[in-house]
Amino acid sequence: MLEIVFIVIIYFFSIVIHEVAHGAAAYMLGDPTAKNAGRLTLNPLPHIDPFGTVLLPLVMALPAFFGARPLIFGWARPVPFNPMFFKNIRRGTFLVSIAGVSANLSLAIIFSVFLRFLDPLLSGYLSAVMIQSLATVFSTVVIANLVLGIFNLFPIPPLDGSRVLFSLLPDRFTKLQMMLEQYGLFLLIALIVFLPELLSSLVFFAFRLLVGA
Repeated sequence: MLEIVFIVIIYFFSIVIHEVAHGAAAYMLGDPTAKNAGRLTLNPLPHIDPFGTVLLPLVMALPAFFGARPLIFGWARPVPFNPMFFKNIRRGTFLVSIAGVSANLSLAIIFSVFLRFLDPLLSGYLSAVMIQSLATVFSTVVIANLVLGIFNLFPIPPLDGSRVLFSLLPDRFTKLQMMLEQYGLFLLIALIVFLPELLSSLVFFAFRLLVGA
């Protein structure tokens, strides 16, 4: 039970960082919408989505009861932004949309570096048990942020990947974007239900690449 709570907490704060990154990027580009809404904060309460931030991660963590290492993902309440504040709407939308993924992947890279050098740097100062505990924490942070980064790159509304994609495409694709937004929730459920192996494979490939495992 303690392991499940520990894993969910790491995912929870990784999701919050993801959303704050969107708002911070928008604010730096001149849009105060997220700041005015009180969303430029690491306080998790304003970001909670009851299903995506709480229920779904808890359900996906249940395999830990049976000794498995679960792959968990979820989402928070989207941080609002208004592209009309941007000098260049397409560029601004792209930068805000990619900011959350960039934050998660940056955290994954930083903690993977810590993980690589954990044993050589601390073996003379900490016990093997303590080093192993830290390695477990860092590994979970890396995996959690890889999951969120890779999952959000899928071009399915309301995931970031769809906004990134359509910010790069010509205006003639607007109708396609609107159609996908109508069915985005169903496509997202299909991705979660039918393609978890694809996400898992991508995540653990990236994990091995980063930590050299």
